Amino acid sequence: MLDAKPAAFQEPRSLIGSWRRFGSAGPVYEIVGVTEPKAADHPQMRIRVLETGEELDYPLTDLLEDPAEG
Repeated sequence: MLDAKPAAFQEPRSLIGSWRRFGSAGPVYEIVGVTEPKAADHPQMRIRVLETGEELDYPLTDLLEDPAEG
């Protein structure tokens, strides 16, 4: 039987070092790490916003919907 989960859900660490943008015109951010899972939380990634240098936790499901930045 095949696993129906996307590859990114299987290995979120493979996203580290890549760049994405919040929506089609939002700020660019770099994926810098995986956060420690908390009870009943959805997987989250640590990101750094290019414009501000701010680091924050961002839901993996939202991240996967954001366009990749080349």
